[in-house]
Amino acid sequence: MDLTDFGAGAQYIAGRLTRGGGEPFQVVNPADGSVVEQVALATAADVDTAVAAAKAALPGWSRATPGARSEALTRLAAVLADAAQDLARIETAQTGKPVKLATEFDVPGTVDNAAFFAGAARNLEGKAAGEYSGDHTSYVRREAIGVVGSISPWNYPLQMAAWKILPAVAAGNTIVLKPAELTPLTSLMFARACTEAGIPDGVVNVVTGAGRTAGEHLVAHPDVAMVSFTGSTGVGKRVAELATASVKRTHLELGGKAPFVVFDDADLDAAVHGAVAASLINGGQDCTAATRAYVQRPLYEAFVAGVAELFATVRIGDPRDPRTDLGPLVSYAHRDRVAGFVQRARSYATVVTGGAAPEKGHDGTDLTRGAYYAPTLITGAPQDSEVVQGEVFGPVLVVLPFDGDDEGLRLANDTPYGLAASAWTGNVHRSLRATREIAAGCVWVNDHVPIISEMPHGGYKASGYGKDMSQYSLDEYTQVKHVMFDTTAVARKDWHRTVFGDR
Repeated sequence: MDLTDFGAGAQYIAGRLTRGGGEPFQVVNPADGSVVEQVALATAADVDTAVAAAKAALPGWSRATPGARSEALTRLAAVLADAAQDLARIETAQTGKPVKLATEFDVPGTVDNAAFFAGAARNLEGKAAGEYSGDHTSYVRREAIGVVGSISPWNYPLQMAAWKILPAVAAGNTIVLKPAELTPLTSLMFARACTEAGIPDGVVNVVTGAGRTAGEHLVAHPDVAMVSFTGSTGVGKRVAELATASVKRTHLELGGKAPFVVFDDADLDAAVHGAVAASLINGGQDCTAATRAYVQRPLYEAFVAGVAELFATVRIGDPRDPRTDLGPLVSYAHRDRVAGFVQRARSYATVVTGGAAPEKGHDGTDLTRGAYYAPTLITGAPQDSEVVQGEVFGPVLVVLPFDGDDEGLRLANDTPYGLAASAWTGNVHRSLRATREIAAGCVWVNDHVPIISEMPHGGYKASGYGKDMSQYSLDEYTQVKHVMFDTTAVARKDWHRTVFGDR
């Protein structure tokens, strides 16, 4: 199967590509404005068809043994590994991310996720059987929830498809995934890989459509038992509202505004290099990217100078070039949104470097047709300003000074978000305090951004709830059932007297 042969089919339902019944839509390469694919978007009727396929496949898949599901996911990991070059190429074309990031991060991370959940499928944990009441034997079953409706974002289309699909199907559920219409292609490739790996038709379905049409219909669908959403906090609130109306389980991974806290005993060189990498990964279009660097005053000026110097060395250009460090943002509209944050910040802060769309790439190529934006460093912004509090989601780092440790940790927590953070220090007591007091779902020490399949990813506060990856994620997609057996064979039990009669 050629996973890249879409044939204008942007819906993958019951094991085959089909055309949507909605409007035509162009998937655009943001590096030059060229059309990667033209697809027909999903209608509500297409969503109904996909949910029906998932519902029909549920009895067989949910009753498959953990070993059988594990074997299918092991085969899937192999299929994805074999298609690695095609996956990286298409991911770069639809998102504009540098091919070296797609090749060395997105694709291998996805393969590793498939391998991890192949193992996790055989580890559905519950309390061991026991006579907890004395007169009964109890045990816990973990069962599939049902049809899962998932919505994934445009920044990591392949990885987010994996994060949604893998734990759901490993636990015995079936799924309908709606990827962002800007970047649906590798999600479709992933679904086709599932079929090639022998996962039954209807277990994994993909509908490509607009949020207000396909997305809202999927979330509200009466046959969808659980909703998983990754995206902005604003849209997450709408998803929760729709899901609550029919009492669905929800899993929300929402916005982030990650603090990068540098104490005065930190390794300055490590912190500077870490900040550049963590703020520019995927063009800053990452909910865990470093966006707010708080630097203790003795290191502040050297940190700002070091980041500015390194920003100037970042190679901006064609994302297909393996030498390119920073490609375009995902779309012209998003580039303009990021530029708007920076332009408004000029009235109250200092743009140290960047703050514009570059015209030439690192090799002299013309970049004016693409959605490029230069690495941007901002200082002097008030803590309550838009650029400090709002999710810019671009290659923009704001640096602010702090004095004592109390102030640094207070500022780190001073946004509505709580997805990720990092603390930079050589002092174990400072690091322990920071990891304890920073309100975020993940806190790194002397690094920022690394993720691994075995550990959970998810937020606090306005960054949502629930976990992706890890055994914790698998648990999210199961229902816990308590089963209890009477062991006495006594007809008239002592507790009956609390309802009727005497002892």
